[in-house]
Amino acid sequence: MAYLTQTKGGQPVLILKEGASRSRGKEARRNNIMAARVIAEAISTTLGPRGMDKMLVSSIGDITITNDGAAILDEIDVQHPAAKMMVEVAKTQDDMVGDGTTTAVVLSGALLKEGEELLEQKIHPTIIVGGYRKAAQRALKVLDKISKTVDPDDEKSLTKVALTSMGSKAVGPAREHFAEIVTKAVKQIAEKRGDRWIADIDNIQILKKEGKSLGDTELVKGIILDKEVVHTGMPKQVRNAKIALVDVALEVKKTEFDATIRIQDPSKMQAFLDQETNMLKEMVDKIAKKGANVIICQKGIDDMAQHFLAKRGILAIRRAKQSDMEKLSRATGGKIMANLDDLNRTDLGQAKLVEERKIGDDKMVFIEGCKDPRSVSILIHAGLERMVDEAERAIHDALSVVADVIEKNKVVAGGGAAEIAVTRALRDYATTIGGREQLAVEAFAESMEVIPSTLAENAGLEKIDVMVELRAAHEKPRGNMMGVDVFTGKIVDMYKKGVIEPLSVKEQAVKSAVESATMILRIDDVISGGKTEAPPMPPGGPGGMPPEY
Repeated sequence: MAYLTQTKGGQPVLILKEGASRSRGKEARRNNIMAARVIAEAISTTLGPRGMDKMLVSSIGDITITNDGAAILDEIDVQHPAAKMMVEVAKTQDDMVGDGTTTAVVLSGALLKEGEELLEQKIHPTIIVGGYRKAAQRALKVLDKISKTVDPDDEKSLTKVALTSMGSKAVGPAREHFAEIVTKAVKQIAEKRGDRWIADIDNIQILKKEGKSLGDTELVKGIILDKEVVHTGMPKQVRNAKIALVDVALEVKKTEFDATIRIQDPSKMQAFLDQETNMLKEMVDKIAKKGANVIICQKGIDDMAQHFLAKRGILAIRRAKQSDMEKLSRATGGKIMANLDDLNRTDLGQAKLVEERKIGDDKMVFIEGCKDPRSVSILIHAGLERMVDEAERAIHDALSVVADVIEKNKVVAGGGAAEIAVTRALRDYATTIGGREQLAVEAFAESMEVIPSTLAENAGLEKIDVMVELRAAHEKPRGNMMGVDVFTGKIVDMYKKGVIEPLSVKEQAVKSAVESATMILRIDDVISGGKTEAPPMPPGGPGGMPPEY
């Protein structure tokens, strides 16, 4: 029904349209917090190396099996607006740092749970929000203080970061092989701009092919094109390749307006056709004269042009994607040319080998052996389609964390060590604030413990015993490095164990969680518009006539 209010005289006033609904105060907050916490609880079981997987079945029957928080929340169809905000938390975390999505969502859920308890104690949401923000600022300082600096050239440390990221992924014994590939790939594409290192993982091409095993996944110092050589007469392999990258069609341009050509002499007809052939031959000659023995074209290549290229022994690929052309330019050092007249020998890219290979049922062209490629490729193999997809997610997360460490070369201990260190510091900080905000800071400290607690619970450990041991260990020297080993159930030094995570991932998780939790806590009124109804069906059904006709 429509939402009504009344004037002093008792006259009803229509405010919202028919079908609109409104919830206020406690009811609105309770509903929002409950919806957000349901999302957090749904993916909390996937946290850590011993987390469980989720099977997601789409409306058309497609199946996804994963424990990647971002992938899970991207696949499920969420309706509640507060729950959608939790999905946005995961998306932001994934976009910014590429990992830690489950941590951010679980932490956000814990902040909302603690916030709800404070609301029950009649503490105003503004006070809770203020306390959470102060606690978040202090948490970020503590994380920075307990972090360790690593050398971006230290492959051993970068590999440990990659291994930690893939610890929860279902890639099994291939983790070490993947970590080695990922570290080499990111180091290859990293570049220094001024005083900063930049590692843009978009310059790493990832291709997936079913067949073989995860251990056969390979790093190619170059680019792989999911294309085949355009003409059977062309060479399938070219060594010491000189590659022309062109963004122009090797075809005779068609006129943009209708034209009629009248030819009265049959000999002139042949001359007209020969002219078109000569134009294509000239295009091929221009490329060949510059020394190119491979041409990769972003647009089409005419059949006659293919014939001339084959006669010249030039390997050609057509209709390459723009993103692949850009990666080829970075990998081979060649320039993408929009005009063949401007092509020079210095514009050609170079590679030791260009070869067409059959991978499974498909043909692909490998451009490899580039001297110092700024763009590389990873070809993922696995026996099952779903395992290939999960391997891709694992590699994406690992690439992201290694890039994070290269760009901001600080790491913290994993296994819940960093969260317990923050909890201890926040409890001390809360006593200096006083007032009701102190309760909010303490609630934030309590929320941080949800990460080690969930890790222990997912590993089948007695979480209360683990938390008691963990708190005791953090009272000792080097305590901020102590975390829970989910495989043995013991509290160990995570740095010595090799379980380390990028500082930027932890920082972003705290920021994302606080922003979503405070936004939800501040909502005290939810007004939903009525659904638009479809127009009534015409008499006699769709396109029909009234019954009397």
